[in-house]
Amino acid sequence: MSIWRWTRRSPLFLLHVQSRVSNFVGEGYYTIGPCGEEMLAGVGLALRPSDPSALHYRHVSTSLVRALRHGKAMDQVLLDRARGYCVSTLDPVGGGHHCLVGGCPNDFLVTSTLASQSCPAVGRAAGLRLAPHLGLQSLPLPADGISYISLGDGSVNNAHFLSAINLAEYMQHRGFQCPTLFGISDNGICISLKGYSWLKKFTEQRLGMKIFRADGTSIASVYAATKEAADFVRRGSPAAVVYEGITRRFGHAATDRQDAYLTEEEIEAAEDSCVLSEECARLVEQGYAAYPELLSKMNRIEEMIETAFDQATQEPKVSSRETLISFNSQPEVYKTEVQKQISSLPAPPATPKSPQLMRQCMTLALDEQLSMRKNLVYIGEDVQHGGYYRVTENLHKKHGFRVADFPPDETSLIGVGIGYAQAGLIPIVEIPYAKYLDCGGDMFFEAVIMNWLSAGKKPAGMVIRLQGFDKGVFGGNYHTHNTLHLPPGLDVVAYSNGRDYARGLRNAIAQAEAGRVVMLVDSTDLINRRHLFDKDDAWRMPYPDDPTDIMPFDEVRVHGEGRRVAIVSYGNGVPTSLRARKVLEEEHGVKDVAVIDAPYLSSLSKGLADVIPKYDAVIFADVCKMGQHPQAGLICELQRRQLLPARWRSVAAATTYNPLGSTVTFLNEDDIVKATLSSLLFVPTIRR
Repeated sequence: MSIWRWTRRSPLFLLHVQSRVSNFVGEGYYTIGPCGEEMLAGVGLALRPSDPSALHYRHVSTSLVRALRHGKAMDQVLLDRARGYCVSTLDPVGGGHHCLVGGCPNDFLVTSTLASQSCPAVGRAAGLRLAPHLGLQSLPLPADGISYISLGDGSVNNAHFLSAINLAEYMQHRGFQCPTLFGISDNGICISLKGYSWLKKFTEQRLGMKIFRADGTSIASVYAATKEAADFVRRGSPAAVVYEGITRRFGHAATDRQDAYLTEEEIEAAEDSCVLSEECARLVEQGYAAYPELLSKMNRIEEMIETAFDQATQEPKVSSRETLISFNSQPEVYKTEVQKQISSLPAPPATPKSPQLMRQCMTLALDEQLSMRKNLVYIGEDVQHGGYYRVTENLHKKHGFRVADFPPDETSLIGVGIGYAQAGLIPIVEIPYAKYLDCGGDMFFEAVIMNWLSAGKKPAGMVIRLQGFDKGVFGGNYHTHNTLHLPPGLDVVAYSNGRDYARGLRNAIAQAEAGRVVMLVDSTDLINRRHLFDKDDAWRMPYPDDPTDIMPFDEVRVHGEGRRVAIVSYGNGVPTSLRARKVLEEEHGVKDVAVIDAPYLSSLSKGLADVIPKYDAVIFADVCKMGQHPQAGLICELQRRQLLPARWRSVAAATTYNPLGSTVTFLNEDDIVKATLSSLLFVPTIRR
């Protein structure tokens, strides 16, 4: 075969062809083709191997070079790529869960949501400079590194990217070090949408950071521009490098019908282009190589790729639900281990002995943990002055920029949390109101899925503190939201009182350090509550000052010794249930009622499973909206295990939105009383 033909068959082309062959025979499931971006190999040469990177799924050439520079043999690098396309469980990047680009120690994963890799990259950049400043040792990322993030020209329109560049430029404006390098490849088309020269106008109009430009068809130009940009960014400021003039040789993926949006002439012209042919010609002309030598190398590479796919297609694929579920999150750290870990930390500051509001207990707990753990940081919106509910009051004064305000953008805020975690910090990310989590929804789900996606290799452990939840008369639906997200891999906990919150926060931070994502949900109606009945001061409690006193996820708190009825609730539902119990006893003569405070909502806790069989009737009182209430999942699991009594009811908040100035839509005492009386009147059918 002619030299000209062979130089058109780049390793990327051959990988692309074999991915489609594997797909055709039913053994491969990922066919996005990185053909045309061969010269982005120069990026892998210009960056340091230790620089953290997150690569767009078409930028495989950069990934291959990074792997080779890390000392991997070519046949192993190609086998790992084949494993990704064929979703082999032996894929070192995704473990057969998804086809991902990466595999080196500081390669971070990119999902298929266009530019979702952008905000975490900014977080890694800020984190890798912040962590050593805090005096931390043995960090996963180099203190003098830069965070490289690559994407295609279409992705610059994505909200994730816009959030990321805004945050990077904001940090530069504030004088904070944020060494982020955005690499943007311009092939003039986003699947079927042509570019219309928008990228050039976009970068000129929208980017305030320094922009470098490279000829994307020349490895020398790519290397030089990237090296210059990387040297600039390494001094602490963000920048972007645009790789121009790239042609996408083939359709985006096997499912792409190019003839539906391109002419035959356009398709043929793209196919005939090959930057590798031109680059090989330059090498030969300048005396760096000879055609026979190049031909021999390409023959060997083609053999390696075919061998790699032959092996990868025969390797096992994921076939077990249980295996997949096991990767939802990092293993839970058990109570004794958490206590042992806490015992090795510095002593906490002194705390008051008098009863405290829940808000005050929360502040004391945060101060305790920030004092004991110098790798802990707290970020949010308006947190430096104390926050909307005064929970972070005076913490910034004491702990400096470990308690820091960020711009009001939940996407970048959660993204920074991911990046901080990957840089060796333990982030607590405050979301000001529960409804605002929706504003950063996709990034929230990215944080939660990261452990599963990487088969446990790249977790993003953090604590999300979700406030502005449930009952209240101020702010309306947008500040009293009572719907929760419960994706697999997320630990959701809603405490009812300050004592348990402090104990639970200690556990949550230890779990986050181990790589789990924990969301603590604050009920607005509780944080300043003093009384349960009249002026009894029952909801102010002493702060648990022993730092090893923790509340694991499995623990429940039982109020009362009755065995006739149990009312199960969490958060603000607990005092509501206690008041309902008083009504049942005093107005309806229903005695022996216990209230079970079960704050863990993500799955059935052992504590709840152990106590439920003791009761004749069980009422589940959920503060979330009926049909979207977390307890529904607990009920199903209790029923599956045959632990529920015949008499049980579920009651929840109204299936509508919460108006300003009224609490009519929230769970109330009357709802619980009616459900309880209904369950006691119910006569179960005895099946023979």
